[in-house]
This record gives sequence, structure tokens and C-alpha cells, in this order.
Amino acid sequence: MRSFNVYEIYVMATNKNALIRYRTIDKCLQNRQRKWTLDDLINACSDALYEFEGKESNVSKRTVQLDLQFMRSDKLGYNAPIVVFERKFYTYEDPNYTITDIPLTDTDLDILSESMEMLRQFKDFSLFSELNGVIQKLEDKIYRESQDQNPIIHIEKNELLKGLQHLDVIYQAILKKIVININYKSFSARTAGSFIFHPFILKEFNNRWFVIGKKSKNSPIMTLALDRILEINLELSIPVIKHHFNANEYYNNTIGVTVMKEKDIITIIMKVDSTNTPYVETKPFHHSQRLIEKSKKGEGIFELTVSHNFELERLILGFGETIEIIEPRRLRQRIKKKLERAYLQYQN
Repeated sequence: MRSFNVYEIYVMATNKNALIRYRTIDKCLQNRQRKWTLDDLINACSDALYEFEGKESNVSKRTVQLDLQFMRSDKLGYNAPIVVFERKFYTYEDPNYTITDIPLTDTDLDILSESMEMLRQFKDFSLFSELNGVIQKLEDKIYRESQDQNPIIHIEKNELLKGLQHLDVIYQAILKKIVININYKSFSARTAGSFIFHPFILKEFNNRWFVIGKKSKNSPIMTLALDRILEINLELSIPVIKHHFNANEYYNNTIGVTVMKEKDIITIIMKVDSTNTPYVETKPFHHSQRLIEKSKKGEGIFELTVSHNFELERLILGFGETIEIIEPRRLRQRIKKKLERAYLQYQN
């Protein structure tokens, strides 16, 4: 027996009061020691909502009539056998029926299975550790009912990624506004160094995690890769700096995590071959991207305005010969030289 099916969870998110009414009507109709009129059901629902909200809630006659109709339908999987006898009393035709004892459907199992997979992606956050017991119960229920069905959705993950152990410490520091002391070694540094850091947000890009913040109030915003962090300690004695960091504004012109100066924002014109034009159309490089022209052969000319950073070049190079940068000339030359060097490597 379970408490809510998947569709009930959806309804609960949109209308908790409706589920409270369904549960109340269900309890009433299970009680066959009493005859239930429509007015009785209305009063019972009003009392239940008063207990839940702590204030008067007058349920209308029309609302309960619609509830009864909804419970009779299969929209929530109830198909409740509600009947009327003596032309005014409501009851269940099946005395053993209850909406809390409906078997999981195949759709329910699929949704719950994939939900469990998604929740597991956040296992490094203590925020989700409290769900462990609930998840285990759901997994046990899913396993018993589905006999270990294969997942339909496959989510990319890399258990060998370094730095994931720091996720929760940084998350809690940001949440509770605590300064951290980081021992950090960048790819270019010979040795590691420690410094005070005021974290603003955590950001994930291309299956890597980063923390964005400042060393001090007047220092520039920094982006640190979690896989380069060697150690983190909380600095409870240092007050956190006040900031008004807006991630959407900060990354507005950026692909990836490397934010450049305003002078590095460029407008790109690029030609994409007919095979990849539909892909670039349906998965834009950036929100500023727009299709300027499409040839009869299906080649697309696209325009976008972004910062010229490392991630942009890597994205373009990933398409190889299928993309040609037309403008600006500086970016065109850089991509050309990188492709020439790649060609020469394969000649040896």
C-alpha cells in the first residue's frame, strides 16, 4: 500500500487542497456506519481544510460535485466506484475500495524509476541526504512492482571526477553565508596556495563543477574549478562580503564559465553545412543566436553575439569542417590556424 501515486504528486504540487478533499471524501465513503449526503461531504471537506490551513474554508457544492466526478474518472487512476443510493446518499459500491490502495501503473513505475536516477545525481549534497530513506523505500517499491526494469533515461555521469567531495561544503557555505579558506592549485601553477574566498554560486558546465566568488570586496570575480581544490576550511570569524551577484547577467554573453571583458564581446557570422544546420538550429550555441539565411541546399548562415573565450573556440572546433567562421576576421584566422596545426599533426 502506498500514500500517493505519481499523478497525485503532480496534483499536490498544483493544488494541495484538492488532494485533501479527495482524501476526506475517501475516508467518509469508507465509513459505512453512516450515510453520507452531499452536504455531509461538503462539511467534512471544509473541516479538513480548516485543520490543514488553520482558517475557515467554505467548500462549495459545485466543488465537491466535481471532486466526486473526478474521483470516478481515470484521470488520477482512481476509477472510484462511487454510487448513490436512496437518491441522496453516497458510498463505495465495493466496501473494500480506497484511493490509497491503487496499484502502480507502468507509467508510474517509469516516472519513479527515472526520478530516482535523477535524484542520485545529487548524492553529494547533504540537502538530499534526508531523502535517502524515502528514496530507498521508493526503490524497494519500484523493484518489487517492476521486477527491476531497465531505465528509459540515461544520464551522463562520471564517478571519477575529482573535487565532488567539496560540493557540499561549498554549498553549505554559500547557503549559510560563511567564508572559506581554499588551498588551490591551478593547472598553470607549480605549487598550491591558500587564500580566503567568499563564494557566490556553484556552477556546472560540461560535466565539471566551479565555484564563483571573490577573494575580497574590491577584488575581481574569480572562477575556481572544484577539481583543483586540495582542501577547504570554514572561516567562521571572517564576515562574508555583501554582494548583489546575478548569475544570469554575469553569464549573459558567455558560453561556458570563462567571462571576458566587454571589449572581448564579438558578433560572429558562421556558415554551417546542410547536415549540421538542423542541429545548430535546434540546439543553439547561445541565446543570442539567430538564423540569417538558409540556402536551397540547406546550408545555414547564423549570427550570434558572445564573448571570445576558450569555450567558444572549443565548441566551434568540435564541429570540424562542418562550420566556417566568416566574421570576425580575427576569430576566423585563429580557427584556421588551429585546424592547420591539427592537419599537420596527422601528416606525421
